[in-house]
Amino acid sequence: MTSALKPKHQRLVLIVLAVAALIGATLLAMVALRDQASYFYVPSDIAENPPEPGQAIRLGGMVEEGSIVELPDGVSVTFVVHDGVARVPVTFTGILPDLFVEGSGVVADGSMDVSGTFVAENVLAKHDENYMPRELEDMTPDQVRETIAETTG
Repeated sequence: MTSALKPKHQRLVLIVLAVAALIGATLLAMVALRDQASYFYVPSDIAENPPEPGQAIRLGGMVEEGSIVELPDGVSVTFVVHDGVARVPVTFTGILPDLFVEGSGVVADGSMDVSGTFVAENVLAKHDENYMPRELEDMTPDQVRETIAETTG
């Protein structure tokens, strides 16, 4: 019994099937990860083209001076994130990072609610290149080097 397809045609069929399987796997992965993707926005992006309420996004900007308000429940806080052009009110329930202060950079994961407030699930504080841990602030450069050498060596 001989094969109906010549070897040249068999290879072509295998290549076509492999390409179809690769495209199918890519589409399946895209559909599965679509809900997990988190888009990065700054306040002016949200002002120009607001995301759908409930859509997972990441908000980045600066914490506005004088905007941090601790709520009576003791674990919730509201603040405003700005980028020099627009402002976005934010609410967060949980423990804020130590570096979170007014005038500092912040990145928050969460979503917008229907009232236009960003509801953060996670807040990350950013610091500049001049950051110094509180424990090392009052030390001389030589003392800092000694302390780092003791803890790493």
